[in-house]
Amino acid sequence: QVQLVESGGGLVQAGGSLRLSCAASGRAFSANAMGWFRQAPGKERAFVATINWNGDSAYYANSVKGRFTISRDNAKNTLFLQMNSLKPEDTAVYYCAAYERTFAVGTPIYWGKGTLVTVSS
Repeated sequence: QVQLVESGGGLVQAGGSLRLSCAASGRAFSANAMGWFRQAPGKERAFVATINWNGDSAYYANSVKGRFTISRDNAKNTLFLQMNSLKPEDTAVYYCAAYERTFAVGTPIYWGKGTLVTVSS
């Protein structure tokens, strides 16, 4: 059974940092692009960042560019999201996702259950 389990969420003050992790189990994702999405209260789920299969290519939403960094450790089947200079508008449930292909094309085929990040002002 494939599972993506996020961790690292919590409450942080504006300007602070958090590092999210996503542990994958059930199969290896070293050949798959992966990504982070988020859903703020009352809003639809939105793209945050994606990374290709070997980590040498990443894309970010404009709202997080320069503040967030996506990375992966294929040996540990783990995805990360380093979030710096957090703002109250970053408050959301953050979801890890895996794509079918080596690059982030189309809709992810696997999703985690999410981890809540709350940024206080």
